[in-house]
Amino acid sequence: MTARNHVRIPPRRELLAAERGASRKKWTGKLPVALIYPNAYPVGMANLGMQLVYHLLNQEDFFVAERFFAPEEGVSPLSFESGRPLANFPIIMATISFEEDLPAFVAMLYTGGIETLSERREAAISPASPLVIVGGVALSVNPEIVAPFADLLVIGEVEAIFSELIQRLRDGLQQPRLELLAALCRALPGCYPPALYDVVYDERGRYRRHQALAEGLPARIRRAFPATLASAGFSRLLTPHCEFSNLFLTEMGRGCSRSCRFCAAGFVYRPPRRWDTAAIFAALAAKPEGIDRIGLLGMEMAPPETLDAVTAALAGENCALSFSSLRADALSDSLLELLAKSHLKSVALAPDGCSERLRQVINKDLSENDLLSAAERLVAAGIVRLKLYWMIGLPTETDADILEAARLVAKIKEKIDAIGRARGRICHMTLSVNSFVPKPWTPLQYHLFGGEPDAKAAVAGLRRRLGLFRQTVQKMANLSFHGQDPASVLWQAVLAKGDRRLASVLLDMATSGRPWTQAMKRHGLSAADYAALGGDAETPLPWQILDHGLENDYLWREYGRALAGQTTAPCQPATCRRCGVCHD
Repeated sequence: MTARNHVRIPPRRELLAAERGASRKKWTGKLPVALIYPNAYPVGMANLGMQLVYHLLNQEDFFVAERFFAPEEGVSPLSFESGRPLANFPIIMATISFEEDLPAFVAMLYTGGIETLSERREAAISPASPLVIVGGVALSVNPEIVAPFADLLVIGEVEAIFSELIQRLRDGLQQPRLELLAALCRALPGCYPPALYDVVYDERGRYRRHQALAEGLPARIRRAFPATLASAGFSRLLTPHCEFSNLFLTEMGRGCSRSCRFCAAGFVYRPPRRWDTAAIFAALAAKPEGIDRIGLLGMEMAPPETLDAVTAALAGENCALSFSSLRADALSDSLLELLAKSHLKSVALAPDGCSERLRQVINKDLSENDLLSAAERLVAAGIVRLKLYWMIGLPTETDADILEAARLVAKIKEKIDAIGRARGRICHMTLSVNSFVPKPWTPLQYHLFGGEPDAKAAVAGLRRRLGLFRQTVQKMANLSFHGQDPASVLWQAVLAKGDRRLASVLLDMATSGRPWTQAMKRHGLSAADYAALGGDAETPLPWQILDHGLENDYLWREYGRALAGQTTAPCQPATCRRCGVCHD
């Protein structure tokens, strides 16, 4: 979302001319598929999931897939490759990575002339009434907000079913819509047709359960999960007009074994998988000539020997290394040496919890010494811009935790300023401090946003703590402080735990331009209905229509351990059976 607001995006023809890996296919005799990424071009082009679906579709002779990115507000979207409208495509596929992109997705359907609500689409699938399929990690966490807009939701990792899915679509498009959707749901894991599942609420409007409306449909939707992955994921489209300009991205693994209690990806991608050195080198071999910047994703997944081998190979090829953030306790000498050779000037560390005690609460398991040592070693390796990510509003947080974070910032500055003075350039530090949003499928899903049942009280408390943090560090030199207003983060908290009733809010926003607060009030909903959802183990939760293999009892026990400040050992798929995912 930020890229749309702050980055000037060149005209479409200029963007196309600068791309590597784009597909240019004629439409004659082919089935057109619109591939939507509901954010700006630079953001969408950094998404490996969208790139993979684009590649898999266009390598099939029967299909022609063209991309759509979010246009300016109120403008009808046109396909990136040929400038065609959405109404020319009988199949629409969308990738939604972040809840905040949901309003843009609904707006793209509306301004593109597509019937937004699936229940109003015709039984026959055609460009006038297309089949709308939506996937992406945001829906694997909570699919219910987008359910009224989608004919089919794909839950989990699309590689596991994509070949059979598109074959069934090719052969079954002449079937009535609901017949095709029911057949997909029965045959393939991860296929969730919302229209075939009714939602039951009680007299107070609280979610109670889902119920299938046709025989043979599963009670819960088991995620699509590949038994094996042939190779590590990598960039298939490259452009200089991207958040990561001409950066070749390669996965080191998928999921995360660290079990941080706030991170949905660490739970919905269980068990964590790491690729061996050969698989990573096979992905790196696909790097086009002339590209010398490599981004490693999931570096925390790689064992030291694999990371050392990869960094040594990149150094031998004169490739520069880049990444979004580093694990503070996983800095090897070889990695630091490559960072120095890459002339990388900026890096981010994520303490997340404001105190060492809170990092135990969230199972982050980073000590103050880990963070001090990492900052010192990074700056010594040539880093001149250091960014630190923090969260406020974590369970059991007090003002004392905020003040401990400020003291740690001062200690880090003392160490890195000494290095900067010696080399003649002081390192600039940026603090990014944002309110914690409880996410489904994590142990902290039971926590209330801001720790308060009342949304206004939650926002007020978070604002006060954000101000306290800012006040304690604002006089430090060469330091910037950025914190998003908790009132805007509240919308993220609403979307994170939303259900189908929010569809009317999103549609209202798309058609009238009303802000979310007004649209919620107009439809009789309050932020507290969602931001304060949870709090106990008995309350049914709308996203439990999904089956990620995780046991609710495990998540609730982990929440109790969090409140008690007890850590849990990292995920060990070969031996541990704690969470339920590996029981089979």
